[in-house]
Amino acid sequence: MPIVIHDTLTAQKRELVPIDPGKIRFYACGPTVYDWSHVGHARSYVVWDVVVRHLRARGYLVTYVRNFTDVDDKIIRRANERGEDPVALSDRFARAYDEDMDALGNLRPDAAPKVSEHVPQIVEMIETLVAKGFGYAAANGDVYYAVRKFPDYGRLAKRNLDDLMSGARVEPGEAKRAPLDFALWKAAKPGEPAWDSPWGKGRPGWHIECSAMTLAHLGAPIDLHGGGKDLVFPHHTNEIAQSVAAVGDGRTAETFSRYWMHHGFVEIDSEKMSKSLGNFFTIREVLAKFDAEVMRLFLLGTHYRNPINYSDAILVEAERRLRYLYKTLEKVDRLAEGTSPAGEGGALVVEAQRALDDDFNAPQVLAVLAEAFTAANALADRKGKKSPEEKAKLAALARDVREIGTTLGLVQRPPPTALAALRAKAAARRGIDAATVQARIVERASARKARDFARGDAIRDELLALGVAILDGPEGTSWDVE
Repeated sequence: MPIVIHDTLTAQKRELVPIDPGKIRFYACGPTVYDWSHVGHARSYVVWDVVVRHLRARGYLVTYVRNFTDVDDKIIRRANERGEDPVALSDRFARAYDEDMDALGNLRPDAAPKVSEHVPQIVEMIETLVAKGFGYAAANGDVYYAVRKFPDYGRLAKRNLDDLMSGARVEPGEAKRAPLDFALWKAAKPGEPAWDSPWGKGRPGWHIECSAMTLAHLGAPIDLHGGGKDLVFPHHTNEIAQSVAAVGDGRTAETFSRYWMHHGFVEIDSEKMSKSLGNFFTIREVLAKFDAEVMRLFLLGTHYRNPINYSDAILVEAERRLRYLYKTLEKVDRLAEGTSPAGEGGALVVEAQRALDDDFNAPQVLAVLAEAFTAANALADRKGKKSPEEKAKLAALARDVREIGTTLGLVQRPPPTALAALRAKAAARRGIDAATVQARIVERASARKARDFARGDAIRDELLALGVAILDGPEGTSWDVE
């Protein structure tokens, strides 16, 4: 089956047809690194991680580029507040961002370019735009893009240029000719990082950076460009305008990127989570309370184009579902130990693949897995010795689930390791001390051995009141957090 993508530019699903057969060049707009990464960043880059993983699983050679914006007004403000060099501050947070993405299980991109390392390429692109008449230098040293020169402007955002013009204003201190014209180059101001250019010392505008870095690392046109819905206008709209003018046909958006994908926001009380609104949770804050795979499962539980509501209660539910998956896998592994899986790849993998082929529908894949695990539990819990055919069926399920999991970035750990990690996080949130629980389990075992069953039951009930469930099995007693 073909892969279809909901393309923002055409507002419809389109079959993915690479420019070069078998190869995909993909650019995702990266973070502005002036603070810790938050759950919104996690949503964005888990989405693109699954896109890249699935495309590669389907046999495409994917070149994945995701930038760092390390020259920006917000960075400069934060650095000045702290008395720190802006580039040094952004470098520190870029490294922290990589650590957070690694913790979430995201693959590193093939290239992660920074604005500060691509100023010569940016200057060269601006020179091209000025030479072609799409850009102009103002008397104050700024350089602007002349939006009226680009007839396809606003198409990505489904906005009419005249309507946009009527609502726009020139802010005080700006030297542009028209309200919608945007800065390609900003003249140097005291306390800001600056580089040499034909128009004097200054720094790049926000939009030009992605155009120049896309061209530097992927060329043009590219196959796929991604970002959050908040980037559709003005960032991606402006990126199309300047890129098509510089390296395309000067008229149509497709000569820069063939497909555009945009994901929905993470929300709290129906409002977008963002640093500017102050209603955000950092990835590190969340991972201090929940296992990283719990967070990943939560993020993949909603289709990437839809908004997703964040709360601790929803993460607790994701934790419960993940524990169920790993407990089922642990049971299946035990029953099928030493058995070769039936077949070479089951219908489960095909069904999951088809769901991802249809605009990367990860929630549908999770539904497929849930149904498969229900059937696996029914087979595993059936009384009586398992036949060789049943064991082979269970082994095949475990194999197929893990293959699907490689694309989602889920269920890749040995079940005992994962379950221990989940229990530890849940216990820490509830203030449950593992050593104390273990000591009480030993005390209960001694009471039962002495046939003091009343004492044993009392210890069990005391632990249950704390949220600790005692699990007696053929291999001994274990515990979990309810």
